[in-house]
Amino acid sequence: MAGKELVWDEVGKRNYETGVSKGVLYPFNSQDKKYGVGVAWNGLTAVTESPSGAEATPLYADNIKYLNLMSAEDFGATVEAYTYPDEFAACNGEAPLMNDQSAIEGVTVGQQKRSPFGMSYQTKVGNDTDPDAGYKIHIIYGAQAAPSEKAYSTVNDTPEAITFSWELTTTPIEVPGLKPTASITIDSTKVDKTKLKKLEETLYGTAEADPKLPTPAEIIEIFKGE
Repeated sequence: MAGKELVWDEVGKRNYETGVSKGVLYPFNSQDKKYGVGVAWNGLTAVTESPSGAEATPLYADNIKYLNLMSAEDFGATVEAYTYPDEFAACNGEAPLMNDQSAIEGVTVGQQKRSPFGMSYQTKVGNDTDPDAGYKIHIIYGAQAAPSEKAYSTVNDTPEAITFSWELTTTPIEVPGLKPTASITIDSTKVDKTKLKKLEETLYGTAEADPKLPTPAEIIEIFKGE
């Protein structure tokens, strides 16, 4: 059987990933236990994924290293943005101040219960011959945002917009045939284009349907369908 010699840095295969765009927030409805209608997250500047865990604990027996026990892996992230949608207020621990049974428009109270949510965003995929070769869709489930720091400063000759930042923790959800997860990534350069379009119509909505966050099982159905 003939072998194949490895070749490094071939033309068209020097891939890279960059940017962040098309952020979408999917608030979680605690009453019906489902994610609600997605809303555009404008002003998203960075998402830093921070997996943790999966650490080895060595066990020794018979004067040798017997085996490694691996701890559970956890998914976290840091989200940075210049602004956030109104629907994120409940996720950020904000609630409207009430006047009898109605909310006072434009008045919110902090340090309230923080609602869970899901989100999606895109990153660009390029290479040495095509900077727009494709993109990846990143989906996060079961996220909760920790309190964020807000630094207000006087306007001067070098003004800067306030950047909000949230540390996210997640609770994994079920994945058919695999361990539970809080994150899924879809690479547009590798998946079927027709099925990818169907997924995007689900995530971003159409003229006939609201945007929604599909479960891993629903994503499987999208990509195995004809």
